[in-house]
Amino acid sequence: MSQQPFGRSNVQPFSRRRLAHRIREETAEVAFLRQHPNHQNNGEEADYSNRNYIANYSKGLPHFTAGPNIGEVMPQAYNLLLRALTSGNPNDFEAIPLGGGANPRKLINPQSGLAFDLEGPDSHALTIPPAPRIDSIEAAGEMAEVYWMALARDIKFESFGTEAIISAAASDLSTNYSIFPRPPYPGGVTTSTIFRGFTRGDLIGHYISQFLLLGGAGFVLAPITPSSGIIPYGSLSINQRQQTIRPFPNSTFLTNFGSWLNNENGVNPIVGSDPTCGNNYDTTALRFIRNMRDLANYVHYDDLPQEFWNACLILQHMDVPCKPMPRGPVDQGNPYRSMPPGGSMTQEGFGTLGDPNILALIGEVTTRALKAAWFQKWFVHRRLRPEEFGALIEKRLHGAGGEPPGSFNYPIHPSILNMAGGSVLNRIDATFGSFLLPQVYPEGCPLHPSYPSGHAIIAGACVTLLKAWFDESFVIPTPVMIDPTDNGTPNEGTRLTTAVDGTGTPLRLTVGDELNKLASNISIGRNMSGVHYRSDYVQGVLLGEAVAIGLLEEQKVTYNENFSFTLTRFDGTGITI
Repeated sequence: MSQQPFGRSNVQPFSRRRLAHRIREETAEVAFLRQHPNHQNNGEEADYSNRNYIANYSKGLPHFTAGPNIGEVMPQAYNLLLRALTSGNPNDFEAIPLGGGANPRKLINPQSGLAFDLEGPDSHALTIPPAPRIDSIEAAGEMAEVYWMALARDIKFESFGTEAIISAAASDLSTNYSIFPRPPYPGGVTTSTIFRGFTRGDLIGHYISQFLLLGGAGFVLAPITPSSGIIPYGSLSINQRQQTIRPFPNSTFLTNFGSWLNNENGVNPIVGSDPTCGNNYDTTALRFIRNMRDLANYVHYDDLPQEFWNACLILQHMDVPCKPMPRGPVDQGNPYRSMPPGGSMTQEGFGTLGDPNILALIGEVTTRALKAAWFQKWFVHRRLRPEEFGALIEKRLHGAGGEPPGSFNYPIHPSILNMAGGSVLNRIDATFGSFLLPQVYPEGCPLHPSYPSGHAIIAGACVTLLKAWFDESFVIPTPVMIDPTDNGTPNEGTRLTTAVDGTGTPLRLTVGDELNKLASNISIGRNMSGVHYRSDYVQGVLLGEAVAIGLLEEQKVTYNENFSFTLTRFDGTGITI
């Protein structure tokens, strides 16, 4: 019997078995040709190894609870962590001492930084610059930003232009920290640009991305419309409204040194005696994201990558519901597109270049991105969290455990230590009674280092895939905003209306710009909670972008169709795969 060809006419002499092997070899070669860089941290760990590693992440390990070293990690415990990270031996990880007592919080998955992947860049093939040092003006500016966020968490995004504290924050961040933010905003930080991301899309329209508000056109629970805030999910639906948490003084944690120290040792507040845990919810209504506390709450409980699957579902339903697959405003390089200029006249996409393909890729890139982030977090940088940096400032200015302020001469840049009236630290101390960074989450940060942000690398990777798959230039037909007429009423944040600018003119928003804004919202929302810095976000999304592009480069080899992916990077440059 003669062998029948199965596509790829240029290799018909090969059996399918050999062809499959060749494809795997080709993709492996793509991965092999990526150079593995030298990974460099900022040198603080070596510089302060004789000072109990004061500039590095140590949460969850045992810390001194009294005396002149109070709040600092016990060096023998930190050295056992370093031994495990150096050897990679699973038994050494089991020997790392925890400080949380009978029911300690556990370190989150350091060994994932050693895992290999069969697709996309190896986690060690990508790198990011060293994190800002605690003695740098850049780190001071990053701490100032998260302090200002803590002070302004309950101000609605739509009110930023009229609130005095937002004006004070913008002035401080623009004038007192010469390397903040990175990269700089055009014209410095203003009340219109404060706390936003660094892409063009971040500076257009309202703060919250359309993909955290919009509903979609669908078949179920009619009428589902963009202003309904309901996303079709097959015959089910997803509500963009969430259960929010109550404003200050509720939902504010770790502002006294005793609770901070317990938390730093890894004591789990959820099972402890803290009466505020689980008792800070607004149970009167489900609401859209109105302010920084709402956004911080959203990224506390999200099941990643839920928001990017949601964005994909919105895009797939952005046109008529019964169109062929792929649905939505897909990229011009997709041969199955139905938007003009049209693609195939005889076929629809499905398993390849159709709806199931992109939904699966979002999940695939998430786990690969996390491995790249976890390698940087645990094996390269080990950057301390903002709540740990805040404790250094608290001890330096207030002292701790009976030790006077002069006992803790930590090498912190003087620009953040300004205590003049109206400065960020002056306001923090007056509002919260300490210089500790107030946390939205009872448990504070998760038990892994700060740099880069896990939410940010997932955001960068997933948004890059979505920008490759869909037409970035497509104008969103019916953009929405939270109904401003509900301000101060029980309905506040529950209804949407047509999105307009300050003059009442309808906004013109594109898919690409709003996807970039989605990436920054999800990333910076973690900064707003108090668990990350700005550079954790910036370098996280850029690292995620690199993971996604690498995955697409290898995916391309496995398809039979002639197609391309075209997208705009976060830095504004274009790329075609």
